[in-house]
Amino acid sequence: MSVKVQPTSRSELSGFIVRTSLRFLQFVFALAVAGLYGTDLNNARKHGIAGDPKWVYAETIAGLSALTCIVFMVPFVKSYLFFAWDVLLFIFWVAVFGTFGKMYIHENAEGDAGVQRMKNAVWVDLFNMLLWFVTAVYGGMMFFRYRGARTTVSGKAMV
Repeated sequence: MSVKVQPTSRSELSGFIVRTSLRFLQFVFALAVAGLYGTDLNNARKHGIAGDPKWVYAETIAGLSALTCIVFMVPFVKSYLFFAWDVLLFIFWVAVFGTFGKMYIHENAEGDAGVQRMKNAVWVDLFNMLLWFVTAVYGGMMFFRYRGARTTVSGKAMV
């Protein structure tokens, strides 16, 4: 039994590059969010204050996103089969962007580095939301395109 690891056609190669690039960007920006929101959580911890649930939620979504990217970048994982998870993460990112956007988009930083950092974090949240939307749509398209395909796994293949 042989295992196909490398794409065999030009379109498969370009699809692989696009998917991997999107997942890499999702991973990098999830880590960026973890750092941006983690700064406030760490400061609260140092002062003996419990972390605000909104910030904990953002950290949780960033962690789930980063973990998902690691799993989905494994060559043998057909991430389009799990496009519903991409949809769910997109919805989670909508909540993060909506929550913090409402708090910080119209806020005047007035030289406050913490407020400016959070204003910047909101735009990173938006970019994360858009990246997860793109992978959710792409995964859904691929899922419905290939769900009835002939494969050796489904038993429908011509051998």
